[in-house]
Amino acid sequence: MAKKIGSAGRFGARYGRKLRSKIINVEKIQRKKQKCPYCSRLAAKRLAMGIFECKKCSAKFTGKAYIVGE
Repeated sequence: MAKKIGSAGRFGARYGRKLRSKIINVEKIQRKKQKCPYCSRLAAKRLAMGIFECKKCSAKFTGKAYIVGE
């Protein structure tokens, strides 16, 4: 049985090691706090695909699918 690592542990032994490690990397990036383009603080969080909200200045804005575009 495959070792369950990180958020891709929910897949168990399915889909292969490379694919699960790619999913882990993408999900780590998307769950990190992003830099808000309005107040320049690390406080923006992803709400849905491409939609982010800053917890400090309450600004809602769009970006790339997983990260705020630069």
